[in-house]
Amino acid sequence: MTVQMIEVKLCETKKKKPESSQLGFGRVFTDHMFVADYTEGQGWSDHRIVPYEPITLDPAAIVFHYGQTVFEGLKAYLSKDGSVRLFRPEQNMRRMNQSSARLCMPQIDEDLAIEALKELLIIDKEWIPTAEGTSLYIRPFMIATESHLGVSPSKKYSFMIILSPVGSYYKEGIHPVKILVENEYVRAVAGGTGTAKTAGNYASGLRAQEVAGQKGYAQVLWLDGVEKKYIEEVGSMNVFFKINGEVITPMLNGSILEGITRKSIIQLLNHWDIPVTERKISMDEIREATENGTLEEAFGTGTAAVISPIGEFNWQDNKYVVNNGVTGQLSKRLYENLTGIQTGAIEDPFNWIVEVD
Repeated sequence: MTVQMIEVKLCETKKKKPESSQLGFGRVFTDHMFVADYTEGQGWSDHRIVPYEPITLDPAAIVFHYGQTVFEGLKAYLSKDGSVRLFRPEQNMRRMNQSSARLCMPQIDEDLAIEALKELLIIDKEWIPTAEGTSLYIRPFMIATESHLGVSPSKKYSFMIILSPVGSYYKEGIHPVKILVENEYVRAVAGGTGTAKTAGNYASGLRAQEVAGQKGYAQVLWLDGVEKKYIEEVGSMNVFFKINGEVITPMLNGSILEGITRKSIIQLLNHWDIPVTERKISMDEIREATENGTLEEAFGTGTAAVISPIGEFNWQDNKYVVNNGVTGQLSKRLYENLTGIQTGAIEDPFNWIVEVD
């Protein structure tokens, strides 16, 4: 899957690009997409960049019936010098292969997938927005395409990459959001698919998210699926708490997704000599820390929102306000430094950035 092997077909008519002020998240797509196909026994073939268009699948395609699909999410940024920057793309492709292994799907060549992404970005570079807080969201994904109504791994797949210019994931931006702690539904359990980035994980969370939205909350806080006691994730993000000067995040336990932003935040905190611990943390501990005043900050982390401060928890109909409902200093510092590294405004001491030639 080298760049030289990619067939390129450019679109005849380009789409009208939205104004940066009109960008939402994931509703507008660029002119082109990358596609490759897989057949068992033959491997990957027919690598191509083509105009963005609908795809045609047989109604019996396995993805529709048995959910064999995985995806990733990362971003491209345009720096002031005009260079296109990717943030740790090798981590996304590595995690995609981990997800694929869990779903009995074929592996991609990670290095060559990044090269294909670079080629796509060069073609659609003009779609990268430049306003503060905007970026080009990148969605690599794989679906099972074999037509077969049988519970077994597909023998055919398509791997695609699509691009979408985006603004802030939450309309609140870096301002704190209110969170509803979920006590009825669960997101995942150890041994399940919680560590894979697969569509079913997100579909199963929609009902809880809908209920939270009806009650005026931006997201749900997921508890463990066994005791419903220990904190796991917030919405589709990892979560951090600053208690009495120490930053704590739930340890990876077989049901929590290993977030790339999570990993980067931990590295930043270590770099700054700020104590950070990965361990179990319960809602009882958060309640107690809120009541005694030691819960200083709480925030979610993920590719889409980067940092999403939490201003309030609702747990068992009791409201717990964090930091008087305002963005904490650490949350702001992390957001500014991480986005600064991503856009080139701040030096990258970790070699996280990959520039597109």
